[in-house]
This record gives sequence, structure tokens and C-alpha cells, in this order.
Amino acid sequence: MATKTDNPFQSREVPIQSKLAAAWTSFMFLYVYVDLLGLYKPGMVDDILNGKVFTFEITETFAASALAATVLPTLMILLSATLPARANRVTNLVVATVLIPYMAFNLAGGEWLFYYGLGLAVELLVLAFILRSAWTWPRTPPASTDAAGRDAIPVALR
Repeated sequence: MATKTDNPFQSREVPIQSKLAAAWTSFMFLYVYVDLLGLYKPGMVDDILNGKVFTFEITETFAASALAATVLPTLMILLSATLPARANRVTNLVVATVLIPYMAFNLAGGEWLFYYGLGLAVELLVLAFILRSAWTWPRTPPASTDAAGRDAIPVALR
């Protein structure tokens, strides 16, 4: 029978900020690769060379909009690692929630539903992990209480 001391590997608690930054990094890889690999769809490169993506004309406005769409999840990698806990939690909850319907837009058009559906499913799993991690962010008891939530300062000394 194996005991806890038989395991030669240590498992350390990963800070929630690191977990969130890693999840946003994974999300960005998925986000970019779904679009990048989508270029292999027959006719896609020809459409791009003819100035169209899906039903949109390729203009400076289109390019700026596409860039802006990647800025938010990209910044979330940095913000998840650097914001204070309360702001970090709220920002992750809001941004992940807003991105869910936006990412579902990949299914618009009805072509290659398995490919885009798989990409969306994995992106939604990552966003769900982000939402769950932010929602269940560990709380620190107030300084005047001990770990069990009891007053750490006796009433007579207050």
C-alpha cells in the first residue's frame, strides 16, 4: 500500500493568478489557430486575395476590428497575472462572460461545422475554467479573525 511519503514528486499549489494567465494563454492559442487553420478551407485564400473574409470586405476598419478582437484576451494574460485579487476576479468574470457569445460567431455561416464546432467547444471549456476559477477565487479571512473565522483579538483587549 502506497503512503504519502512514497511519492517522490511534490505537488505545490499553483496561485490562481498563474492558473488564469495560463488559461488565457491557452485560449489565445486556440483563438489564433482556429482562424489560422481555417485558411486551409478550400477557397478561403482565394477569397482573401479577392479582398473578402467570410462576408466582410477586407479594409483597414476590418483589420483594426480583427486586431481589437484579439487585444482583449491577449491583455487578459497580463492582467490575470498582475491585477489585485478583487479587480482580477471581476475582470476575469466579465471578460470571459462577454467572450462566450462572441466566440459562438465562429459557427455563423454553417460551413465546416465540425471544425468550428470543435474549436468553439474547446474555447468554451477554457472560458468555463476561467469563470469557475474566478468565481471560486480563494477568500482570505479578515485580519482580525483566525483561520476558523473566530475573533483573533480577545474582546478584553479591544
